[in-house]
Amino acid sequence: MNILLLEDEEPAAKRLEKMLKEIDPAITVQESIVSVASGIKWLNENPLPDLVISDIQLADGLSFEIFKAVKTLCPVIFTTAFDQYAIEAFKVNSIDYLLKPIKKEALATAIEKYKKLTSAQQPAFQDITKLMEAMASPAQAKYKNRFVVKYGEHLKTINIQEAAYFHTEDKINFITTKEGRRYIVDYNLDTLEGILDPQIFFRINRQYIICINAIAEMFSYSKSRVLIKLNPSAKHETIVSTERSGDFKNWLGDNK
Repeated sequence: MNILLLEDEEPAAKRLEKMLKEIDPAITVQESIVSVASGIKWLNENPLPDLVISDIQLADGLSFEIFKAVKTLCPVIFTTAFDQYAIEAFKVNSIDYLLKPIKKEALATAIEKYKKLTSAQQPAFQDITKLMEAMASPAQAKYKNRFVVKYGEHLKTINIQEAAYFHTEDKINFITTKEGRRYIVDYNLDTLEGILDPQIFFRINRQYIICINAIAEMFSYSKSRVLIKLNPSAKHETIVSTERSGDFKNWLGDNK
């Protein structure tokens, strides 16, 4: 199986290629492309791959522009760190839609789905119109507005506007409010990623999901990472992981 990667973050591309080889040693990654312009050029000058795995946000724009320009029916698996509200719309139009950081199990499931579709000679990729419409209509998204938490023998609700960040510690998950109060929540960070508004919250590493309004200061850190000072301050050092740094910078720029 020949696969074309469209991914502008080198660490993410290398990790993806490694996982693909582990899933199926017969997979060949033909090329790893970082931009819309180079993607259009490559697809115009080379035979179509069996499958494309594409990040939605590339160095010079959205990868959708590639498929609008080339007009190919090549099957596609899209990846991104946010825009979760487009998932359901996308699943009717293509192979799959994977949220970063991509888990090997999810990638393997998507590859297996591709194999089943192609073996059944079913059209795997139609067009991206519905996905683009969904991504342009964030009002359709349904995100968590409040949480019920317990303190002592009491219960209380915390509106999402009060949340500064979420973190996990010793396998316990917490919400910290803008007033600096900390409460246990009944959701792990993987679940929280899917129910929090991605325009407001970002998972910077395995331990923290932060609100953009809780960022007090940011500093360049080693290996292209970003060191963040939060308000209220966090118990641990909060550093955006190498793999998430590119998407984090895009997220900062996309919020108005």
